[in-house]
Amino acid sequence: MSWGATGGIDRSQAALDAYSAVVTSVARMLLPTVVALTTRRRGRRGEWHEGSGSGVVISGDGFMVTSAHVVEGSTRGGASFVDGWETGFDVVGRDRLSDLAVLKLEGSEAPAAELGDASTLEVGQLVVALGNPLGFSGSVTAGVVSALGRSIAANSEGHSRLVENVIQTDAALHPGNSGGPLADAVGRVVGVNTAVVGPMIGQGLGLAVPIDEATKAIIAELIKSGRVRRAYLGVAGGTRPLPPRLADRLGRDRGIEVVEVVEGSPAQRAGIRPGDILVAGDGEPLRDASDLQRMMTGDRVGGSVELTVIRGGAISTFATRPVELEAGQV
Repeated sequence: MSWGATGGIDRSQAALDAYSAVVTSVARMLLPTVVALTTRRRGRRGEWHEGSGSGVVISGDGFMVTSAHVVEGSTRGGASFVDGWETGFDVVGRDRLSDLAVLKLEGSEAPAAELGDASTLEVGQLVVALGNPLGFSGSVTAGVVSALGRSIAANSEGHSRLVENVIQTDAALHPGNSGGPLADAVGRVVGVNTAVVGPMIGQGLGLAVPIDEATKAIIAELIKSGRVRRAYLGVAGGTRPLPPRLADRLGRDRGIEVVEVVEGSPAQRAGIRPGDILVAGDGEPLRDASDLQRMMTGDRVGGSVELTVIRGGAISTFATRPVELEAGQV
């Protein structure tokens, strides 16, 4: 074997060791904060259904974040940590549009994770997905950020909902890991894993709700009042570059391509169709799903929002009237 070949092997081993060191460091730091959740909810015929998922503690006084669909239909449940500590929790509030829920542990002390900022993520960046599914002492998978700013329509337990502005990663996720943290290379929580099933979601595709300025505000509102009053249009889509001619005319280089319009939604009633590109709302630029999410605040409910849309190369406007997001609408 030549020196060059040996050097190549040594460099490959060093890179692998460095990768492993990052993943094990993140796991060591965060697994104590990851919780296995058990829930019970009553079905339509009065029968009880057991459920499970993961969560992550975000404050020393026992507030946790998980996926809203993990605690769908439940008001309380059980929580267990990797060190064997078991306790109960109450559901403080949930927001189905962002697929986020806040829980409160029984007991005043718990190890807490540090929240990061998903807005700093880049495609190709290393991320680590953690969970605490029942029967295991903690689950860790690693991968890279595959895409950012996606908005996906999905189904869970017979309910249709939209998960907006998600992080797409190739880190493998399983249903028991849903609600657990997605972390960056230094162990900060940058997303909440959501293991969902839908027509646009395939094998090997992991999704996470980002922890950013918008979702931190949602979490704070859930802690404060148990709910988030939000306006709802009923579109799912992702960022798409604009043709140069239209980009020059509008003064921006991207918009939101509509992939799906929820049947009976305000967007459908206004005439919005799949394939349309949303570029502005009431004159404010819409470049990605987070722009639209920030616009759909509670004070928009019942009012008129004029959407500027590119369709067939032409620019049109559509008057929409958002409704308040209610349980069961998404």
